[in-house]
This record gives sequence, structure tokens and C-alpha cells, in this order.
Amino acid sequence: METLAGVCLTLLISLVIYFISGLKVIKQYERGVVLTLGKFTGVRQPGWRVVFPGFQTLTRVDVRSTPIDVPKQEVITKDNVTVGVDAIVYFKVIDSGKSILETTNYVYATSQFAQAALRDVTGNFELDDLLSKRDEISEHIRKIVDEQTDKWGIDIEHVKLRNIELPGDMKRAMAKQAEAERERRAAIIVAEGEKAAASAVADAAKLLASVNGGINIRTLQTLEKISTEPSQKTIVVVPSDLTGAIAHLTK
Repeated sequence: METLAGVCLTLLISLVIYFISGLKVIKQYERGVVLTLGKFTGVRQPGWRVVFPGFQTLTRVDVRSTPIDVPKQEVITKDNVTVGVDAIVYFKVIDSGKSILETTNYVYATSQFAQAALRDVTGNFELDDLLSKRDEISEHIRKIVDEQTDKWGIDIEHVKLRNIELPGDMKRAMAKQAEAERERRAAIIVAEGEKAAASAVADAAKLLASVNGGINIRTLQTLEKISTEPSQKTIVVVPSDLTGAIAHLTK
């Protein structure tokens, strides 16, 4: 009897240990993919879940939005300029079963396909478009990658081009172009200012000429400003009527 009781106790303890070892906690942001004897038998939701060790395996899948860095890719643009382009991809697992059954590593597979799509898409644009149409190019890449990863249960939420690295000579050429453009704009502003000033002086001269004694008053104001300066000077004032008469006689 003691031997039988010992066997039963041992068996009971073994069953308890077996049951405890089969208890799994699935967090709120996870899903548990269960294989029974190697065959897919379902997806477990968050909470305490029981599997049968030796017969079943449970693989946890993170279903949160996950970012992937796409490393810098050397790309030759449509106008034969070599640039370095990198990006970031945000994806989310929407079918946990497919993510485990359809690919050995869905994160790595998504990253590799995103790299290939980045090279293919950016290589079909000229450099100016690549710099000015980042959002459009990013959306194009997203659609291509999303179509491929859909069979893996992956949804591509967003793709963002981050850095576009230009060759050194191209950077210098663009800097010179920008400097020339700034100088051109500055010259235009100066010319417009001189034009406006000349127009204002012409208008003032016409106004003074149209008023009797206007020129004389302006002359007196100028003399007053000159007289305040400490330097010695000799001023000869010739009446405007006299200068007009002299000019008339010389004709």
C-alpha cells in the first residue's frame, strides 16, 4: 500500500508539474500561434493559456506597430547620379498564423524586400524629383512592399525616406548654384531700390520745378545743412533767374 501510495503521489506531482509547465501567459500586445504535433491548430488570445508540452508548441507574435531601419542603399538615379538613400518602414502583424507559417522570419523578410523596393523605385526617378517628391516616392514604395508582405500577414503602415546623400562634387555644384541664385536676387533687389529712388527723385524735381520759388527753397535748405559742418568752405550762390538768362544768351 505504501508503494502504491508513493507511486500515486509521484504521478500526481508529475501531473501538476506537467500542467504548470503548460501554462503560458500571452501579453495584451501578443498573440500565441499553436502547433499541435506540428500542425497549426489556432491562435491564442491574451491571458493565461494552457498547452500540452510534448504535443503542442506556442510561438508568441508581437502585433504592435514595429519600425524597421532600411540601411543606406547605393542608387543610380534616372539621370545617372549615384546617391545614398535610406528609409524607415513601419509595419504591423495582422495575421499571426501567416507570419509564422509563411516565412521563417517575417521581420527579416520584410526588411530585405523593403531594401529591394527602395532601390528599384528610387532608381526610376531623376535627382530633382527624388529630392522634391519624397512623399510620393515613399507612398509608392509602401504599396509595393505591402502587396508582397500581405501573404505573410503583414500590413505596411508607413514608409518614410529619411536621408538622400549626394556625391561631394554634386553638393559643391548645388552650393555654387544656390550662391549664384542668392547673388542674382540681391542684385535685383538693389536695382529695384535704385529704380524706386530715381523715380522718387524725378518726381520731387518735377514738383519743385512746378512751384514758384521751390528750387530756391530747396537750395536754402541745402545751404543750411552744409553750413553746420565745421570744415571751411566758400559758397557762391547764383540766382536761378541769372543762370536761366545766361543759358538763354548762350543758345
